[in-house]
Amino acid sequence: MITKFVGMYPFYNFQLLLSDKGRLYFFLYPLVFCICFLLVGCASFVFKPSVVETKIIEAGEATPPVNFEFMGRVLVKGGNKGFSGGIRWSHVSTVDNIHLLSPFGQVVAEIKSSEGAALLTTSEQKIYRATNVESLIKQVLGWRLPILGLQYWVRGVNAPKTKSEIDRDADGRVIGIRQDGWTITYTSYFPSKLIKTEQPRVLVLKRSNLKIKLVIDNWEAK
Repeated sequence: MITKFVGMYPFYNFQLLLSDKGRLYFFLYPLVFCICFLLVGCASFVFKPSVVETKIIEAGEATPPVNFEFMGRVLVKGGNKGFSGGIRWSHVSTVDNIHLLSPFGQVVAEIKSSEGAALLTTSEQKIYRATNVESLIKQVLGWRLPILGLQYWVRGVNAPKTKSEIDRDADGRVIGIRQDGWTITYTSYFPSKLIKTEQPRVLVLKRSNLKIKLVIDNWEAK
């Protein structure tokens, strides 16, 4: 059976011939498109908790130190060179040991830092030294990784040496920190059943045109 559709427009005449099967597709396609559009819209919607309290913390207020080790993924956009891959970070007292990994798990750079000394080794076994670890990373890798603050921010707390602002939601959970020119947004936490204290899982750091997204897959406090 052939169905004939005839439409009249001011400047055009057109005819559309469809079989029974084609006619079914003709009517269902707009419906399917609308459903897909709604599903995509729902999937892309991210709930952002409202800030109900902002606290200003002056420099020098104590933040308890915690040793930790975690594995995760990091995405860097906006520096002279971007980066996308894995990260393994061990922090013990004032010593940090960080491995940046390619998507295939190979070591791209190893960063060792302690008070007043930093060393960076590339995958080509080139070794760079400096007194400031953040300046060293920017010089060699082309983007800034704020280790001195991030060692606190990954725990959802502020660094104690400089002034900061902390945003909390209605449940008292930290959802944002502003410190040292950085804006840190927390978008996900580990389930409380897996970790004794609330531990951020996903955080986004922004400063000027630089954006760093860190996803923590495995966290261990030492």
